[in-house]
Parts: sequence; C-alpha cells; structure tokens
Amino acid sequence: MPRNSFYRKRMTSLDDAIPLLVCDDSSMARKQLIRSLPANWPFRISQAENGRLGLDMIRSGRGRIVLLDLTMPEVNGFDVLARVRDEGLQAEVIVISGDVQEEAIRRARALGARAFLRKPVAAPDLEAALLALGMEPVAAQPDAVDASHALPPVSFCDAFRELSNIAMGRAAELLGRVLKVFIRLPIPNVNLLEPGELQMALIDAQGNQRVSAICQGYIGGGVAGEALLIFHDSAIADVAGLLDTKLDTSSHPELLLDLAAIITGACLNGLSEQLGLQLSLGHPLLLGEHCTIDELIRLNRPRWKQTLAVEISYALEDHDIQFDLILLFTEDSVGRLQQRVEMLL
Repeated sequence: MPRNSFYRKRMTSLDDAIPLLVCDDSSMARKQLIRSLPANWPFRISQAENGRLGLDMIRSGRGRIVLLDLTMPEVNGFDVLARVRDEGLQAEVIVISGDVQEEAIRRARALGARAFLRKPVAAPDLEAALLALGMEPVAAQPDAVDASHALPPVSFCDAFRELSNIAMGRAAELLGRVLKVFIRLPIPNVNLLEPGELQMALIDAQGNQRVSAICQGYIGGGVAGEALLIFHDSAIADVAGLLDTKLDTSSHPELLLDLAAIITGACLNGLSEQLGLQLSLGHPLLLGEHCTIDELIRLNRPRWKQTLAVEISYALEDHDIQFDLILLFTEDSVGRLQQRVEMLL
C-alpha cells in the first residue's frame, strides 16, 4: 500500500477515524490546536501534556499523526522525535513550537519531523501541513465524527505561560543569531507573588553568585511593569568573547545594556503582538553591578510590590552561560491582562 494511502479512504465509522495526538504541556496550546483542525476531517483525538505520555500514546496506536511541541517537561519534543525514529514507531509528526531558532527547525527536521509550524499556528497553515501528509478532505458520516474529546480547561497562569513561551522563543531566535549559538529554552514560570515571595524566588534562582542586573520599565494599554534581566558575573566575560568584545570597567555596563535591548525588547514585543497591546519601553537602568542578589533586593525593595512574575532562564548550549529575564507586571495590570487572555481563548 502506498505511503499515507490510509488517509485517503472515505471514513465510514468512528473506527476508521484517524488517530491524532496533540502533545503539548500547555492546555491553552492544546485547545488552540484542536480548534484549528479542519472541521471536515474526522479525527480520533488524544491529548498528552508531556513527551513521556505522548510516547506511550504513540506506541499504543493513538498517534498516527502527532502535533508535537518541543519545550515540554519530562521528555522534550526532540527526544520524542528521536525515540519515534529509533523505535520505528508509525507516526507522522508535525512540530508546532515557539522555539523558532533556525537550529531548532533543522534539528527537528533531521529527526524526522514532516513539517515545522510556528506558534501560534494559523488554521490554514495546519491544514496545508496535513494535506502534505497525503490527507484529503472527506465527507464524514455522522457516526464518524469524534465528539469524545473535550477541550481542556485553561487557567490564566497557564495561558500566560504559553504566551510567554512564544515570546521567549522569538527573543531566543534573535539572540541566537547575534551570538551564533543555540539557546536552550526552559518552560517559563508564571506566578502571582507577594513581595517576599518574589524575593525568595530571586534568591532561589541566583544562589550566592555575584550578579549584575538591568531594569527596564514598560507601559501601555492599561498594563505596566518592569523587566529585570539578571546576569551572573561569571557569564559576562564569556558573552563578551562570543561577541569579540573586549571587556573592561567601561564596556561592562554597555554590554549589559546592549543585551537587555535585544532580549527584553524582543520578548515584550512578542507578548504585545499576541495580546494586542502597544507597550512602550523606558530607558534601561543599571540596578547593580557585581553584587549579590541580597544586595540587589535591599537596594530595590521599594520597587517590587505584589506582582505577576514571569521568569525565563536562558542557557547557551556548549557554554557555561545562563541568565534570567523576569517580567514583573503590576497588580493593577492583572485585570487588564486577564481580559486580553479571555479574548484570545
């Protein structure tokens, strides 16, 4: 039987429906993908919130087609692709990811992904990728429609985590091109924090290392906050080396400000576009150089009140370089952000 010919037959019952797996740790992403599927193609849909569960479902035949995220807990999307290939599993994988670095796309395709789509995916692009697998629209019989799956509930923090994930990926793509390295992306942490909780989170993230920090305010559309970019001092010299920049007392702040412009600007622009807001960035401010996180907190304690905190830890592959971007939205901004997220959902 020719490759993909099983997709072309007319569906006559639910048993004939195509098993399709949506594998993404974000309930918002799964909901958006399910709603973006072509309505006239019957699928038997399963959902997995991490790569380990996704592999189990593929092995059990519940994922002949897989819509796969890359950044997931337990087993990430690259590892899922590798295991599908190594185990000879019958699955056609379409990667749908916020990590849009050229190297991420290359690696996914090298591991067997049939297509790579950027988040948030547009329904016509998803349909085109499915058509490229050899599928064709069918006139399904009434009993061939799979109504058994339910759209997952989406909390505000989960939705904002997904939006941050997409914005984070755009910033990484730009930074990766500037530094000519592959950026390993985490799952963003999103929490509503009291001042003491925020300070504890900063201490946990940075430990006892000496750090330098840049702060940049933003405002627009009823939303305001500060972006805090924290570098370990041990990483700054390595970053300067990647940029062929001589690092001395005068160039250290300039390098920090340049990196902040790239990382903070790209990430906030990504959030603004998704939320339909126009955020204006203020001038970056050097909060502290070569200090401990305790000293940074003591100097800036009055600035940080109850806040929506988004923490993103970037790491450079093959380099001992890591830095943290923390977006701090004011308490008054949360209601406006919730309204915008509800519109997206």
